[in-house]
Amino acid sequence: MDDSDHGTHDHGGDEATRTVRAGRRTVRIHRPDKVLFPADGLTKAEVVDYYGRVAAAMVPQLRGRPLMLERLPEGLGGPHFMQKETPDHYPDWIRRAEVAKEGGTVTHPVCDDKATLLFLADQACLTLHRWLSRADRPDHPDRLVFDLDPPGTDFEAVREAARALLGLLDELGLPAALMTTGSKGLHVTVPLDRKSDFDTVRGFAQDTAEVLARRHPDRLTTAVRKKARGDRLYLDVQRNAYAQTAVAPWSLRAEPGGPVAAPISHEQLDDPGLGAQRWSLRDADGVLEQLRSAPWSAVPGRGRSLTTARKRLDALS
Repeated sequence: MDDSDHGTHDHGGDEATRTVRAGRRTVRIHRPDKVLFPADGLTKAEVVDYYGRVAAAMVPQLRGRPLMLERLPEGLGGPHFMQKETPDHYPDWIRRAEVAKEGGTVTHPVCDDKATLLFLADQACLTLHRWLSRADRPDHPDRLVFDLDPPGTDFEAVREAARALLGLLDELGLPAALMTTGSKGLHVTVPLDRKSDFDTVRGFAQDTAEVLARRHPDRLTTAVRKKARGDRLYLDVQRNAYAQTAVAPWSLRAEPGGPVAAPISHEQLDDPGLGAQRWSLRDADGVLEQLRSAPWSAVPGRGRSLTTARKRLDALS
């Protein structure tokens, strides 16, 4: 692993443990040889190693955000659950974020450093889903997400929708980042300045989708009901709401091969080899090559206001 030292303490068979250094901390990895992806023979040790190698790029995408953890302690084919609440046995150095929910609060884990990421990997958290807002202002998102999944299996429909959406966002003066989801499609994400609340952001996203669907009525739709969509691609903006999550950049997915939610550049939309599962744990070196290409280097770090974009959108509506 990049800046980590390994020590192995073998207690026999599947019960072996290993320690991994992450900065100032030592994280114990339990049952490192446990196979989590049985069809591919990929082990927990390989999952932990992967997250160690992408940590420098991934942790900044997670920092300060409540997380929902997708955990499969026995690997694919075993129990599969989504975890919001932080268990009491998690180390005290892992940050918690208590946020409001209907009728009370929930205390989510937050991943602010590499050690936390490796600890979560040891918990067989294969996929990390992040809030679109940060814990200090949970009602004000700094991300707006369009979720583009193909109506069937044809990824070309996703490619076309993404190009059309990027064109419209450009008209509105909004930069956007592209990412394969590791599942079926792409996420198109706009960085925001946290001035607008979720209702405002969701309304803007919905109206943007409506304008786009009107421009391409044969290919795109905002119809929530599947029966009404036909073979058109659904422009999904449902994630833009309080406590909703989106898969984190560089996260593995709990599917055979360990596909990765991989950031891509706008130019890569034209790559004929592009698909939602183009990168995976099966080829961790390929993922790192994509990471080193800095696919999001052209996307501004600072979030944008929706005020001017809203005026421009209203003029198009």
